Amino acid sequence: MNIRGDYPENPGIAVSDGCYNLGDDSAKCGGAPMDLSLVLACYNEEPWLANSVGEIVKVLNSMGVKYEIILVDDASRDRTREVIRETVKSHPGVPMKALFHEKNTGWGGTVADGIREASGEIVGFIDVDLEIPPRYIPDCCLAISRGAQVAVGARAYKFVFRGLWRRFLSATYAALVRLLLPVNGRGNLASGCKFFRRKDILPVMATVADPGWFWDLEMIVRCRLAGLSIVPVPCLYIRNPAKPSSVRVFRDGYENLVKLIAFRNALRRSGLLHGGGVASPQ
Repeated sequence: MNIRGDYPENPGIAVSDGCYNLGDDSAKCGGAPMDLSLVLACYNEEPWLANSVGEIVKVLNSMGVKYEIILVDDASRDRTREVIRETVKSHPGVPMKALFHEKNTGWGGTVADGIREASGEIVGFIDVDLEIPPRYIPDCCLAISRGAQVAVGARAYKFVFRGLWRRFLSATYAALVRLLLPVNGRGNLASGCKFFRRKDILPVMATVADPGWFWDLEMIVRCRLAGLSIVPVPCLYIRNPAKPSSVRVFRDGYENLVKLIAFRNALRRSGLLHGGGVASPQ
């Protein structure tokens, strides 16, 4: 995929069963496969969704690639679904798909549904609140085009006293992950910015069991166990002060620790882990 170049003309958007989608019989950038599919997993994103999509479109348009945006609403309780429809209408030249869950399935299940719907050679996701700004999307795609199969946005934090507690929790969780699971390097692997070479990660994604927040970490660990090339891409994390934190420190911390241990034990039982390391390929 050539990251730079003239931006191609995009097809229109069809409406099907109340869901904005690229119809099966519509051309996708002249019939050629997409270069990039970007998944936006949405849950109660009404206040910032429209602006975020606008910022993302600016970045994607500057990249000179054939792209699509896939918005997946996980049964939001606010007006996110209506905002998705309005946002798609406000970008008539941008190929978009919108999927709506009737029941809340969890963050991981939402991202996975978007990836399965994608057609791009590269597929990725970024948090809708843009706490990792979209300007890092080209860097992640460039890493994939240079041979990596997975590019992980490695958070770098701007120093603010109010963010020290969150940084401490993030660092502690990352240390536990490195202690219990076969991952390399520093940083929080659960950051909401990751890109993949789609054909390589689909078989891996089929083995991921957790549909919630733990999906993110499980996906990366299983990619590591499958021998895929994973590279970090430094990204500045900027906390959105208007967004209330969804983290329940003690409850979420306990649940994540239980899941970490259970996942490690499952990998050992399956023979994927020997002691503290990765089992040799057969």
